[in-house]
Amino acid sequence: MATKEDFYKLLNIDKNASDAEIKKSYRSLAMKYHPDRNADNPEAAEVKFKQIKEAYEVLSDPKKRSAYDQFGHAGIDPSMGGRPGGFGGAEGFSDVFGDVFGDIFGGGRQQRSSAQRGSDLRYNLDLTLEEAVAGTETKIRIPVLVSCKVCNGTGAKKGSEPVICTTCHGHGQVRMQQGFFSVQQTCPTCRGTGKQIKDPCNACHGDGRVQDTKTLSAKIPAGVDTGDRIRLSGEGEAGERGGPSGDLYIEVRVKDHAIFTRDGANLYCEVPISFATACLGDAIQVPTLNGEVKLTIPPETQTGKSFRLRGKGVKQVRGGAIGDLICKVKIETPVQLTKDQKALIEKLGESLSSGGKHHSPQEHTWVDGVKNFFNNLTG
Repeated sequence: MATKEDFYKLLNIDKNASDAEIKKSYRSLAMKYHPDRNADNPEAAEVKFKQIKEAYEVLSDPKKRSAYDQFGHAGIDPSMGGRPGGFGGAEGFSDVFGDVFGDIFGGGRQQRSSAQRGSDLRYNLDLTLEEAVAGTETKIRIPVLVSCKVCNGTGAKKGSEPVICTTCHGHGQVRMQQGFFSVQQTCPTCRGTGKQIKDPCNACHGDGRVQDTKTLSAKIPAGVDTGDRIRLSGEGEAGERGGPSGDLYIEVRVKDHAIFTRDGANLYCEVPISFATACLGDAIQVPTLNGEVKLTIPPETQTGKSFRLRGKGVKQVRGGAIGDLICKVKIETPVQLTKDQKALIEKLGESLSSGGKHHSPQEHTWVDGVKNFFNNLTG
């Protein structure tokens, strides 16, 4: 009979190698010599693969390793008077392979718990700007799966209980052998729970949950803005087989406002003023979310000028100083003028024109800039 190669040499380890080192070396060599990875010479790779597999089966077992260290190959070969059982008493190759590569392919033998957490839900809540800034409390109705009250969420008819799954025998997973690979999958019959419901509940048809509608009271804190989410713990869908419920996430969307635009902590608004107010100045009333306040418009104010009202903005939900209200004035051109009014404006226009650049500095600066532009083109 041909002399077998030393198992330690096959795995490229010394005799004092730890279990972790043995496993690491075997994993590396098994990946290297697997026939599927050696298409140019699969037969030779298969021979080498089986040799390192045999070496790993012995050296990974404390009893077999001890016998091998004392008596060599004779210590683990029953035909040579070694320890009883030989490889016949060892776990199959599929189990060894699954143990080594389980962390790569997700293998494992733990039964999946029958209790599963329920799904999270999302609810879109539309708020006015006033509600978002001040905070509010509102009632919301959501369709949701709740635990069946008839069977208390077990899915089994009253007086009966789930039984061990006949497909996976309670393991929750089934193993399929594909060549040298052992593939482990969730049991299709019990969906990984390890149990079957032979006599399902009439109310939930074995699911353990039923569709219902819940009415909840949601407290919305002051300062929320579009995109903010509020979590209501345990208000999502009920879990399966007595598992915990998921959470409900309320996603805030703030409606457009007729007057104000929000940007973070600040509010913006456009304030129309008359031609006379812009020329002579005046004190006007402007709106805020807390009522009207006085804004002083100085004489000779130009359209587009912005005025900042400190502390009239928003206090954000995450804290920080209260923002400001920025008012941008817009000079309104008079409309539907009477004959006398037109005459007065014409007279005013003539008077202003006689003053040259003194009365309309921006207009004359712009006109001069246009003239220079065309002069440069023709020059």
